[in-house]
Amino acid sequence: MERRLAAIVCADVAGYSRMMGADEEGTHATFKAHRTAIYPIILNHGGRVVKNTGDGFLLEFPSIVGAIEASIAMQSLMAERNNHLPSDRVMQFRLGIHMGDVMADEEEVFGDDVNIAVRLESVAAPGGIAVSAKAYHEAGRHLGTALVDAGSYRFKNIAEAVAVWTWEPTGIDSSRSLAPKDTTNLAAQYRTAIVGVLPFANLSDSTDEYFSDGLTEDLIHALSLQSFYRVLSRNSTFAFKGKNQSTRLIAREIDASYLIQGSVRRAASKIRVTAELIAPESGEQLWNGRYDRDIGDLFAMQDEITTSLSAAIAAEIYRAEAAAPPRASSNDLTAWDRFLKGLSHYYQGTKADFETSIALFKEAIALDPTLSIARAYLATIMIQGTQFGWIKSTRELWTTAMSLAESSVRLDPRSSFAFQILAYLHATEGHYEAAMDASRRAVELNPYDMGARGVQGMCHFVIGEHRQAIALFSMAAQRGNSDPRYQFAATNAFSHYLLGQYDASLSWAREALYVNPNHLQVLAVRAAALAQLGRTEEAVKAAGDLQTNYPGITVERHLRNFRWKLADDVAHYRDGLVKAGVPLGKLVLVEPTPKLAADS
Repeated sequence: MERRLAAIVCADVAGYSRMMGADEEGTHATFKAHRTAIYPIILNHGGRVVKNTGDGFLLEFPSIVGAIEASIAMQSLMAERNNHLPSDRVMQFRLGIHMGDVMADEEEVFGDDVNIAVRLESVAAPGGIAVSAKAYHEAGRHLGTALVDAGSYRFKNIAEAVAVWTWEPTGIDSSRSLAPKDTTNLAAQYRTAIVGVLPFANLSDSTDEYFSDGLTEDLIHALSLQSFYRVLSRNSTFAFKGKNQSTRLIAREIDASYLIQGSVRRAASKIRVTAELIAPESGEQLWNGRYDRDIGDLFAMQDEITTSLSAAIAAEIYRAEAAAPPRASSNDLTAWDRFLKGLSHYYQGTKADFETSIALFKEAIALDPTLSIARAYLATIMIQGTQFGWIKSTRELWTTAMSLAESSVRLDPRSSFAFQILAYLHATEGHYEAAMDASRRAVELNPYDMGARGVQGMCHFVIGEHRQAIALFSMAAQRGNSDPRYQFAATNAFSHYLLGQYDASLSWAREALYVNPNHLQVLAVRAAALAQLGRTEEAVKAAGDLQTNYPGITVERHLRNFRWKLADDVAHYRDGLVKAGVPLGKLVLVEPTPKLAADS
């Protein structure tokens, strides 16, 4: 039997027996929906579910800091989710945390230190956390949240008294309003889009109702993490469950700009989920998708579907808002209208539209310097423009982009996108630790955002961890490939090249060039990959295409903006470019010196 040091978190639901007595099916469904919602937090902090109990669960973490931070994040999320529920359905977890030596056998863990975590859970306040002094002092200065000394407790079958520190969420009003909590610094007048997620229809046996409801709640939560629009609470949309009412009438009643509806059908070990995004006033279907999955691990499967749905739907809402006409006349556009107009040009994806977008984003920022999202987009489009070869790469441009990203984070510290562009810029500048820190924060703020996962892949890429990068790039490309902010085909082409997987690199390069046939970096890596495969004639032609599109390009000039950590990666890429026939440095024509008679 293996022994190891671990951090243990024990959870149960306060008042679970009373709730079950009042409504067994509803309580069980709500509990499973909450448990599913917090599952990404557990994974993102390195934890695992040891076992589920009727009214709780036991978790194991390799780090006590991770265990405490995950527990605080879980309770904070639960507080937000409870704000969306009527008072008779509020569900609060109590969490106990301890660390020590545990025995592990067939995925289970045993020992006195596990028992102490179980006992600590009993003294935690509903919605709060109780941590042993041993665990708290071990975490020490690494914690960003203060805990309160709650004194010592004696527990049954535990020989010595246990000193306890506690944490409780602040500012939670038990008589709270059912309106959704505003989690972004983006002012209300800017969030013009209001999104309603209607309860997904259960097309299977009534016993599967919990899954369709849980999926709907998870999607509401996942979409609400975006700062671009407002998502209506569960209470606003679940009132229409089972009612045969037109989407236009529903939208008018709850004042929704967009509605999402779908269905869940289960057959044996498979589940099919369908969903569509609707503009209810016009009845236009803006997007639809279908997901067929094996049930397997229900938590993982539901989280994967939620992630795929939210990634696809969020991008389509951005597109729809960008295409919508401005609310004001063209002569009196607000900062938000100028931002949206800039966004509409950005989605056109041409050099001229990029230039127009930049001008409009700058105008939006001049009208409202606090508009964080405009700063994040402006930084993004400036860097993309250099990568496409449409904007000259200068030190001043990169400094401006970094300043925009840093100010975007300061203005909206809850924006995953702001941290993504900051992480990307740090990565491209060679600030490896800062890049990874910012990317982790982006994922923490929105675990469902595939852009955050892809940017984290970029951080692995620049430090030479290409297999980890490919895993993240591929996942992001598969689930969130419709958003032009991210160029996952291009980054995949580079990662596969540096692993020596040249055929795969060419496949990704072809995909990237379908979207932008003149992508400078992709044209370059394609030429290098062909050269490494020994396809000399094709490589020379590809190098010629690169030079035709970008006259004067040389290997050294191209590599100036590549600050990869491993010198071998840079040398590998340089080697491919040189083999393809890209000039190494600037050619200088020297006039021949006439020979003098004395030299004859």
